[in-house]
Amino acid sequence: MPEPVLPTTARVLLARTARAQRDGRAPSLVAGVVRDGGLAWSAGRGDVPEPHTDVQYRLGSISKTVTAVVVMRLRDEGRLGLDDPLERHLPGTPFGNRTVGQLLSHLAGAAAESPGGWWERTPGGSLDDLGLRGEDVVLGAARRFHYSNLGFGLLGDLVARMRSTSWEDAVTAEVLAPLGMTRTTPRPVAPAAAGTAVHPWADVVLPEPEHHAGVMAAAGQLWATLDDLARFAAFLVGDTGDVLDPATLEEMTVPAGVDSSAVGWSAYGLGVQVLRVDGRTLVGHGGSMPGFLAGVFVDRDERTGAVSLANTTSGLDNAVFGLLADLRAAEPRIVEPWRPSPSPVALDLLGMWFWGPAPYVLRTSGAGMLHLGPLPGRTGRASRFTARDDGTWLGLDGYFAGETLRIATDHLDLGTFVFTRTPYDPEAPVPGGVDERGWR
Repeated sequence: MPEPVLPTTARVLLARTARAQRDGRAPSLVAGVVRDGGLAWSAGRGDVPEPHTDVQYRLGSISKTVTAVVVMRLRDEGRLGLDDPLERHLPGTPFGNRTVGQLLSHLAGAAAESPGGWWERTPGGSLDDLGLRGEDVVLGAARRFHYSNLGFGLLGDLVARMRSTSWEDAVTAEVLAPLGMTRTTPRPVAPAAAGTAVHPWADVVLPEPEHHAGVMAAAGQLWATLDDLARFAAFLVGDTGDVLDPATLEEMTVPAGVDSSAVGWSAYGLGVQVLRVDGRTLVGHGGSMPGFLAGVFVDRDERTGAVSLANTTSGLDNAVFGLLADLRAAEPRIVEPWRPSPSPVALDLLGMWFWGPAPYVLRTSGAGMLHLGPLPGRTGRASRFTARDDGTWLGLDGYFAGETLRIATDHLDLGTFVFTRTPYDPEAPVPGGVDERGWR
């Protein structure tokens, strides 16, 4: 069980939640913060039946992340690759030459919405019913980030075909049930909030329709309670259980498609949004469907999360970012103590190296990793590296992500760059050689 927040923290969180519900004019809002695998605090405001943590709301696009988890499970099983063209697994669409990874990251150039009536307010059918044509391909492959509900409809159908079952049965069996999300379902199961639109100029509401979206369900169909959404937040923090390898979850959080229209730093990984908010990198997803708004975001470094669910179509600011900031300010995480650990390389290989005349430092970086980067206060390229079985090192992030580092006693070889112990060391294999007259 998670440790409850302090009473003073609880009041700050409640004040933010109450203001969000009032100012956003949401008929009901439930919100909470997550740490240690569960809800450490939660509250319901407005017309919310008790217990407020067991009332279903529609998740909207958070369903995409659940879909992505099953796709990544298929990848880990060797059933598909992220670079596989869609045609290999889901033939007959105009997106046949776009890859699974591009669809997951909204880089496939697929139209934002499916053809026909607005899928969020009209009942859906099968993939064949969509009648996809070339005009549904609106951008070149990997040309730019373009959010696509249609793309995740395709991924949902891919999951269904590869698992020989329906999309909802696949996500229930492989994600929801193992995580204990027993109150997360494709259609509402009482107690459930009624979706509403709030009039922009008057304090009156209008019911919003609810239906099954068919093939588009993978983009926004699921309903969940605050308790269940908190369990999913714990999953995103790293409590993956038997659902996903932690390394695969880490892979999903690496930014791929960048939304250049967003204020601040906003990107998309493999089925998850990755945002830079107040100097923190947050991972999760927002959700909206007619009548509902939802959010689940976690700070994986702080090992905390925040969740919110409301039954209003628009007008409510996502409270989760403020809740995370409040929790971090009031009860900052106490990190694990530093302890000595063996160096993964000989100590005389660590320390100062030079890329041309620019000084860099090679140092250990915990858990058997290395870090190569510029001296503090200087600009330059920095990356972490993990050991391979053949004695080389693999770049994990930064400029050298995916590149191979080879360490010799007199130089480092990294993606054709050679780092030497002194600037342009004439005794090392510097590309282009070193003028024999030396420095002068």
